[in-house]
Amino acid sequence: QVQLQESGPGLVKPSQTLSLTCTVSGGSITTNFWSWLRQPPGKGLEWMATIDFRGQNYARPSLRSRASISRDTSKNQFTLQLTSVTAEDTAVYYCATGRGFGETTWDKYDARGQGTQVTVSS
Repeated sequence: QVQLQESGPGLVKPSQTLSLTCTVSGGSITTNFWSWLRQPPGKGLEWMATIDFRGQNYARPSLRSRASISRDTSKNQFTLQLTSVTAEDTAVYYCATGRGFGETTWDKYDARGQGTQVTVSS
C-alpha cells in the first residue's frame, strides 16, 4: 500500500520560499499522478499542483506564478516550491496521489500524507 510523508519547515517568514518534500513508499512516482494540496484555517481544501507519471506539471492558475512542482525519481520524492509567501499561505499542506489533477475532495485520491502545518509569520 502506498504511503506518503510530507517534510519541510513549520515556520516560514513572509517573502521567503517554502519548500516541501513528499517521500513515497510502497509505490513509484513514475506511475499515477502526484499532487500537493492545502487547507487554510477555516477554509476548504485547495489543489495546488500535480506532477504526473511522465513528469508533466499542472498548477492551479492562481498559483502558477509562484508554485512549482518537481520530482526526484531516484529518491521517489516530489517537491513543492512556493515563492514569495504571505500569511495567506498559512495552511496544512498535504501530498497525495490520484489518477488526475485538480481534484479538491479526498475521495478522488488514492492515498495522502498526514499533512504538515506551515505557518507564515515574521
